[in-house]
Amino acid sequence: MEIASREIHRIADWLAASRSTVVLTGAGISTESGIPDFRSPGGVWSKYRTVYFDEFLASAESRYEYWRQKCEMHRDFADAQPNAGHNILARWESAGRIRGVVTQNIDGLHRLAGSKRVLELHGTALEAACLDCKSRYEIGPLVQQFLVENSVPACPACGGRLKHATISFGQTLPADVLMEATRWAREADLMLAIGSSLVVTPAADLPRAVVAHGARLVIINRDPTPLDSRAEVCLRGSIGEVLTAIDAAVAGRG
Repeated sequence: MEIASREIHRIADWLAASRSTVVLTGAGISTESGIPDFRSPGGVWSKYRTVYFDEFLASAESRYEYWRQKCEMHRDFADAQPNAGHNILARWESAGRIRGVVTQNIDGLHRLAGSKRVLELHGTALEAACLDCKSRYEIGPLVQQFLVENSVPACPACGGRLKHATISFGQTLPADVLMEATRWAREADLMLAIGSSLVVTPAADLPRAVVAHGARLVIINRDPTPLDSRAEVCLRGSIGEVLTAIDAAVAGRG
């Protein structure tokens, strides 16, 4: 972190002076909590076929396969706890340093850390949603029901189709969440893009919107992204360590 000391202090200065800082997070912030990147080799998505949303709607067999895959993923989410990065962002929100977090993640760790203003672009794996009556349920008991009965659980309220409250391939993102995230980006004077490849749209369009109206973009990620050349600062390394260093620099300003 000594090599990036100048950049750390620049970011701290921008945070201190910012009127509206928005944070965008991707899978990289949660790998330090033990949650794998499902796109990586050996991840669930590389082992099983994708169940598209229209398949889920049309076929009981596809619904079973969907639940089987999701129950395997559940083991990776169930015991995960927020890490230093999640906790720092929650403190920054509480202190008024950031407007909130827009996340591509479905693990719920920002909320578990105490963040209140979280826009979950892809939904949450901590709940199930009924596609028919819109009821919501905690996911744990439904996963256990599937594992014990080896059958897809039905909605307790209406007997309808239950699905994880996440966005599947071919399913439309919630328009209200995307609209609010876009508004935050357009009103921001600083965005921190953390742990995201900045490849998947529409999330990747948010930092572009920030840059388009002349605001600052900071990218903190393990690997290069397509938007590195448009960022004021790019930092590589452990997200927890980078955010801890920024947090210390901000605190040092009083």
